[in-house]
Amino acid sequence: MNLCELLARQAAARPDAAAIIEGAPGHERTTTFAGLARRSARIAAALAAAGLRQGDAALVLVPMSAALYEAILALLRLGATAMIVDPSAGPRHVGRCCARARPRAFVAVPKAHLLRLAVPELRAVPENFTTRGWVPGAARLDPGAGAPEAPIVPVAADAPALLTFTSGSTGEPKAVVRSHGFLVEQHRVLARALEDRPGERDLATLPVFLLANLASGITSVIPHADLRRPGRIDPAPVIAQIARHRVERMAASPAFVERLVERCEAEGGALGGLKRVYVGGAPVFPGLVRRAQAVLPDGELVAVYGSTEAEPIAHVGARGIDADDYAAMLVGRGLLAGTPVPEIEARVIANRWGTPIGPFTRAAFDAERAKPQAPGEIVVTGPHVVRGYLDGRGDAEAKFEVDGVRWHRTGDLGYFDARGRLWLLGRCAGLVNDGRGALYPFAVECAALGVAGVRRAALAASGGRRLLLVEPRARGPAPDPEAVRERLAWAQLDRVALVGAIPMDARHNAKVDYAALERIVRRLSADVDRS
Repeated sequence: MNLCELLARQAAARPDAAAIIEGAPGHERTTTFAGLARRSARIAAALAAAGLRQGDAALVLVPMSAALYEAILALLRLGATAMIVDPSAGPRHVGRCCARARPRAFVAVPKAHLLRLAVPELRAVPENFTTRGWVPGAARLDPGAGAPEAPIVPVAADAPALLTFTSGSTGEPKAVVRSHGFLVEQHRVLARALEDRPGERDLATLPVFLLANLASGITSVIPHADLRRPGRIDPAPVIAQIARHRVERMAASPAFVERLVERCEAEGGALGGLKRVYVGGAPVFPGLVRRAQAVLPDGELVAVYGSTEAEPIAHVGARGIDADDYAAMLVGRGLLAGTPVPEIEARVIANRWGTPIGPFTRAAFDAERAKPQAPGEIVVTGPHVVRGYLDGRGDAEAKFEVDGVRWHRTGDLGYFDARGRLWLLGRCAGLVNDGRGALYPFAVECAALGVAGVRRAALAASGGRRLLLVEPRARGPAPDPEAVRERLAWAQLDRVALVGAIPMDARHNAKVDYAALERIVRRLSADVDRS
């Protein structure tokens, strides 16, 4: 099934209902389901007339908007692949991604076309299109009402639909291929896990969730905010949108939600009307869960655990976290991720990250299974788990088979408790394993975040020394490093250092940027050596 068929069904069932609402107050634009279907069909015809065919890839650099989904759906309608790259990762990253996938077309807003000046691999793309305005050497994709409409091309379930990339911060970016069949299955899982109800209004900040909304008949309100920097948004207009459009649910990164919570706390306000707030894309630590739940008088925060290759894996609602769970997270037991979704099979096995594993027989794989409470590598399989990377590059590191069934290694450490709930302990690469035993990043960071005055924390190791970097909160007294170290005596930290800011990832502003963190650690270590 071509994913576009799901949108076609919604366009037929609710043609005049709002699919996407976007823009500043007084300049808002509403795109209906029927309008989106027609517009994407006309753009598909224009792309086909320019020579794009089934199997071709096109790089799309358009901000989150109706125009983005018009372009993506047009490509999917043709059986072509929409290639999505995070431009905030820099021109070099864009170039490396283009070298990997070799797109036939480039579809972008005028400003993004400036990248062609800096990225030789982008200049090599044969066909260029702009979604608005005039750009030298690019055709404008703005077909009028009388333009022809392309039909939906039938595709096989394993036909590629979306191509995205990992950050490549520790090497070459991995190209993640999502097929039409995968996206249909992911839609079904998300629709059940997120309790999709056609006609609801959702504040959509994460592109894959908006795509699922379109397939479910849900109205997506795009925040009037710079979604490239979720940790720096102005929360006031977003909160006003939630009230004005009677938004009932939202899905966002922890950094985005924290900005809204901070505004409510400062003004004594609340996010009234919201029934469900799904938070994911990065760790959702207990302090944010409690603070967000306090400003949700009508709803519940739900922390969602997943990855680029498997979304969702597990989730837990704030009301499902009891006092004992909070206490456990504050004394080094890790971060509660919740119960795995029914559509996925999750296991914790012996940690051998960095070394290829398998293939296994089922019996041999069962022998690898860790006992409850025992930490190890988290691995998953299921219909909405990406089977492999483009050209198989990265499969040896992250994939293995059990009796012919493909499994994915998340690169995360964790364990299952006696109730079958998954707890996270951090990235495998972040494990500190010295002569004093294993020390897990999330175990230490969760506990540190429970100390007054700590905004962020990151565990590192240098020269056999255990180091915890702490970023103080902007307001109030800074935490005393020695007091933090004593509070976390079980972690046997050698040093706690206050830093101005812990570097975070560019996309979600909520995950530690370990490459940048390593530079800070080296500098701190050099300062100690000189002293």
